[in-house]
Amino acid sequence: MPEHNRYEALGLDGIARKVMAGERLTLDEGRALFACPDVTAVGALAHLRRTALHGDRTFYVVNRHINYTNVCINGCAFCAYQREKGQDGGFELSIQDAVDLLLAAPLTPREVHIVGGCHPDLRLAFFVDLLTSVQKALPEATLKCFTAVEIAHFARLEGISTIEVLQTLKAAGLAMLPGGGAEIFAPEVRRRICPKKSDAVEWLRIHGEAHALGLATNATMLFGHLESIDDRLDHLDQLRRQQDQSLQNGGKGFTCFIPLPFQTENNAIKVERPLTGLDELRTIAVSRLMLDNIPHLKAYWVMLTVKQAQAALFFGADDLDGTVVEEKIGHMAGATSRQGLTKAQLEAMIRGLGLTPVERDARFNPIGGQA
Repeated sequence: MPEHNRYEALGLDGIARKVMAGERLTLDEGRALFACPDVTAVGALAHLRRTALHGDRTFYVVNRHINYTNVCINGCAFCAYQREKGQDGGFELSIQDAVDLLLAAPLTPREVHIVGGCHPDLRLAFFVDLLTSVQKALPEATLKCFTAVEIAHFARLEGISTIEVLQTLKAAGLAMLPGGGAEIFAPEVRRRICPKKSDAVEWLRIHGEAHALGLATNATMLFGHLESIDDRLDHLDQLRRQQDQSLQNGGKGFTCFIPLPFQTENNAIKVERPLTGLDELRTIAVSRLMLDNIPHLKAYWVMLTVKQAQAALFFGADDLDGTVVEEKIGHMAGATSRQGLTKAQLEAMIRGLGLTPVERDARFNPIGGQA
C-alpha cells in the first residue's frame, strides 16, 4: 500500500486499508480524518479514492445558471441574496427574460440550472410554462431546476403533495434537481440559520421521491458557519444512507455532491473562526472518503475560487462545474470568483495540473465519445 508507514505513524493505517478496499468508513473514522494533523495525508487518501473512481479524468459542463427571483419568504440568516417582496434590490425575471438570457449565453448550454427564492406569489403554472419555454428554446439541454426547498414551497402554495409537484414538473421537461437547500442537516443549527426552510427529513424525502420518479439529483453541504465537525459527519452519513435507500429501490440517486464553503459577507451570521483554505480542502477530502456511494464530487469554483478549486482536484474532487456565465447567490454573499469561465479556460485549468479534461452533460455522460 502506498505510504503505509506514513499512515501508520498517523494512526490512519486501518482507514487507509479500507479506502484501498473501497469499504465504508465509520463516523469515528471520519472524526479521525478531521483530527489528523497532516491534511495532505487525508488529501492523498481522497485522491486515491478519486483516482480509483475516475482516473485522471476531470469533468466540466457547458452550462448556464438562471436565478429567476431573489424574493423569498424564508429569510435565512446566512443568505445575502434574499429580499422581501417590494424591498429595494428585489427582482423577478419573466419567462421571456429567462429564455433571452439562455439564448444569449456565449455557448449553447447543455445544462440549464434554474433556482430562485421561495416567492409568495409565483404559482406552479408559472414554472411549468418556464420549463416548457426553455425546453422549446433549447431542446437538447438538460433542465436541472428547483431545489427541494422550492419543490416543498410549490406544494404548499398549491395544496398538493411534493410528489405531485415533481410529476407535474417532470412532464414539463424537468430532468434533475440541483442539490441546494440542504445547508446542514443538524436540527439545532438549522433552527439558528434557516428556521423557516424545509428540514432535513423533508429535504431527503423529496430527493428520494425524485429518485423514485427517475430524476437524478445532486446534494450539497454548507459548512464553515455554526456547525460542528460532528454535524458535518452526520450530514454526510444521512446523504449516503438516503443514497443506499434510493439505489436499493431502483431510483436514480444522487449524481454529485457539492461541498459549499460559507461565504461570510452581507449576512447575519458572524463566525468566530472563519474557514481557512486547508479547512476547505480537508472537508472536501473527508466528504469524498465518507460518500462511498455517490460517484462524483464537485469543486464548485464559484464559491471556492479558481485556484482553490484546482487544489481540490487533488483532494478528492473530480468535477469543476462549468461555464456558469452568471451567478448571483454566492457573489451577493461575498464570493470573489469571476462570473463565468470559457471552455478553453476550464480545460486549461485542468490540463495545467496534468489531468485530462472531459466535457460532460448534466448526467456526467462524456460528450463526443471522450474517454
